[in-house]
Amino acid sequence: MKSASNSILPGIGTQTPFDLEQLFQLTSDIVCIADYKGNLKKVNPAFSKILGYKMEELIDSPVSNFIYSEDKLNTSRFRDNLREKNPVLNFENRYLTKSGNIIWLSWTSVSEPESRLIYAIAKDITHVKKLEEERNLLLIDLAKLNSDLKKFTYTTTHDLRAPVNNLLSLFNLLDLSKIEDEQTLEYIELLNSSTIQMKSTLDKYVDAVSQEKKINIQVEALSLEETFFMVLNSINTVAQKSNANFEVDFSEAPEVNFSSFYLQSILLNLISNSIKYSNPKIAPAITIKSTKVKNGVQLLFTDNGIGFDMEKVEGSIFGLHQSFHDNADSKGIGLYLVQSHMESLGGKISVTSKVNEGTTFKLIFKK
Repeated sequence: MKSASNSILPGIGTQTPFDLEQLFQLTSDIVCIADYKGNLKKVNPAFSKILGYKMEELIDSPVSNFIYSEDKLNTSRFRDNLREKNPVLNFENRYLTKSGNIIWLSWTSVSEPESRLIYAIAKDITHVKKLEEERNLLLIDLAKLNSDLKKFTYTTTHDLRAPVNNLLSLFNLLDLSKIEDEQTLEYIELLNSSTIQMKSTLDKYVDAVSQEKKINIQVEALSLEETFFMVLNSINTVAQKSNANFEVDFSEAPEVNFSSFYLQSILLNLISNSIKYSNPKIAPAITIKSTKVKNGVQLLFTDNGIGFDMEKVEGSIFGLHQSFHDNADSKGIGLYLVQSHMESLGGKISVTSKVNEGTTFKLIFKK
């Protein structure tokens, strides 16, 4: 065991004092001593550097000379509190530098009544305050955007219900007994069915966005097969016209716990995109397979479409208004909604794709 005189760390176990003056001079934080009247009696180089004043301009000057005007009253109260022997932690106020810039300082201070002095240390938190301000501005913009989107959605869906209701009224006026062509009757029935589903969807949208409180999405056990065929039936004419071939296998994991409304929207957008961005030289081939995974159910959705360059999209494939093809009907909203629906209920979605080979979406539905 080594003696104190041979200690590995000099000063430990001895009476050698630490050089506090050197710490005072070298620290990057502001350190100062002021009297009870608020006059600076001693400041370190960091104080001079941060505020831009020479030492002689600071010593014996009232600290209020350097405080931003709007913060002077609050700082005076802070100093009064110190005189009552109450230490102050993380008190924040603004100062004006010699060049006229506003900086934020966070103070920790204690008073020594016998000498009637205040000892204080401060950190420059200007950068933190700027980040907070930027964040708050973003939150304000986001709140406004969210409000605007809500109004837009309500107006759009509400206004669309009128022509949809007119279509349904026209269907009711049709005398189908006078139509002898079976194919025409089939088309009319498909059109009627699609219009009814559109009205149902619009009604849900209007009811949802008209509520001021947060919408509670109902999660339930859903049959993947039933939902798939319900969606396919709603776009049956488009699917038939494209000669799309579907291969589905839900045998291993036939159900997911999810919102019926969201699941229909997800499948509708993925199927519609596969048809919209199919290779013009070959018929669309769409494969959908569900499997059980550790944390829930995985749904693989694969097509043989024109695909896209993964390096070029750089993770923006699910962004709002992101479109990577020249299709005039592309608005860049579908995949944004798909990801939004998945993540809102704890799910995940990822994608891989190759140009002219196709695209695969991997969706994970939590248990």
